[in-house]
Amino acid sequence: MEHCWENAKFDFRSIPTNCSNCGSENIRYTSNAEIYHGKQYGNGYCYLCDDCGASVGVHNTKSKIPLGRFATKEMKILKMQCHAKFDPLWKKYNFKRTDCYGYLANKLGLMLRETHFGWFDIEYLNKSLEILENIDFNDIWKYIKNREKGDEK
Repeated sequence: MEHCWENAKFDFRSIPTNCSNCGSENIRYTSNAEIYHGKQYGNGYCYLCDDCGASVGVHNTKSKIPLGRFATKEMKILKMQCHAKFDPLWKKYNFKRTDCYGYLANKLGLMLRETHFGWFDIEYLNKSLEILENIDFNDIWKYIKNREKGDEK
């Protein structure tokens, strides 16, 4: 199954050994209360870079696998902006979540499996936001119909 990842631009499925933001090896696994002013969120843990302050949450405390790349404050704001535009597509407008991510992956030239806002760098967060701010529902329907026919153009 690893072969399906060999051409991926983004892949954050491993425990980090350095910060994906600044490259520092000065990272640690810690309570996310450190970055949220004493309050824990989610499962309560994250990786934190002591050099640049970027952080990333984890899927669970047993595996300690990160949710994505280390994110700066600017990246966290961009991710929230992307989700504010993206989430209504599947929550309010009744598109399937996977179809929405597929559409975005197609527009970005990425594989579906690597299309997660938490994995994106600033460049791809900005590209995503631009796509989402100019989204045309007919384009999503066309993407879905073409995909169902086996043609993702």
